[in-house]
Amino acid sequence: MPNEAPTAATADADYAELLHTERGRLTSELAELGYADGETGLNYDSNFADSSQVTAERGEAERLAIELREALDEVDAALIRLDEGSYGHCEVCGKPIGTARLEAMPAARLCIVDAAKQ
Repeated sequence: MPNEAPTAATADADYAELLHTERGRLTSELAELGYADGETGLNYDSNFADSSQVTAERGEAERLAIELREALDEVDAALIRLDEGSYGHCEVCGKPIGTARLEAMPAARLCIVDAAKQ
């Protein structure tokens, strides 16, 4: 029936899909930067005339890769919480995290109240 309320199982499946989609996006972005599967970043031409520009670009790429890896770790942790049955509950107060927050940030670990305190 199309008017049935979603069950916990369908909600978990929806969040799992969101998390897997986000994981794929993050992995793809890391690959574009040359940081996938143990790679250490893009290769730059050592003969390039403006080595300071290369250094700046490499630094920016490394900083972005760190942020992407941290986000990927958060998504992986959320997938573990989903498997364990603790997904969607604040790690500080234990209350449910709002649906809108989870839809916007599927890897959220904290409810909006506790996140604001951080």
